Amino acid sequence: MLKPCDTNIKELLRLSEEMIYLAAKGYEEHEDDGCAILYGVLLDSAHQIRKLAETEMWAHIQKGWWKEA
Repeated sequence: MLKPCDTNIKELLRLSEEMIYLAAKGYEEHEDDGCAILYGVLLDSAHQIRKLAETEMWAHIQKGWWKEA
């Protein structure tokens, strides 16, 4: 079973994927420059969050803390 901190990291990975999906969908459907900028910021943020969460997940795996049932 994952520790609560690892469960949160998994949730961040899931949320970042949802953010990436929404950014792509929103960008395809945007009607003005303001929305395009908003979805660009969302996409950039999602990639930053995903990268940080993956880095932390691998650090926990290397320390032997990440244990899924």
